[in-house]
Amino acid sequence: MNNSQILFSDAKSKIDVEQLQKLFTLGAFWATERNIEDLTEAIKNSEPVIAVWNKQQLIGFARATSDGVYRATIWDVVIHPDFRGTGLGSKLVETVLSHPRMNKVERVYLMTTHQQKFYEKIGFEQNISTTMVIYNNPKNLTNLDTLSAVTQLTEFLEG
Repeated sequence: MNNSQILFSDAKSKIDVEQLQKLFTLGAFWATERNIEDLTEAIKNSEPVIAVWNKQQLIGFARATSDGVYRATIWDVVIHPDFRGTGLGSKLVETVLSHPRMNKVERVYLMTTHQQKFYEKIGFEQNISTTMVIYNNPKNLTNLDTLSAVTQLTEFLEG
């Protein structure tokens, strides 16, 4: 690998979502079923979004969501299998953490299934006391159900 060909970019408008989908299929068991529309929406609603390019090939990706002050979460960290073990993964996470939207946040969270040791080398600590999840499936709700819930909430709030 020639490092002079590697480029880190936070220009989310430049991300080729089809290449990203292929990168997830190749290098992220947890994201193999993601579709183009949902990936586009996730990118739109994330800041920062960092892509790693080798010439025109997308070889790395990570994104985060943050309030800019108290909490942030890093999502979807992936490096192409051919480029693993080169230090790009650490550099990618460090680039996310140093972004102006992230670098002053009090706590940055991430979830990982098997890579705890990798993230510990960067400075993350295991934290089992604050992790909770709710599985929300908005695709099962119809627009009428959503509208009905909003109407009920509005009526409740208005008294």
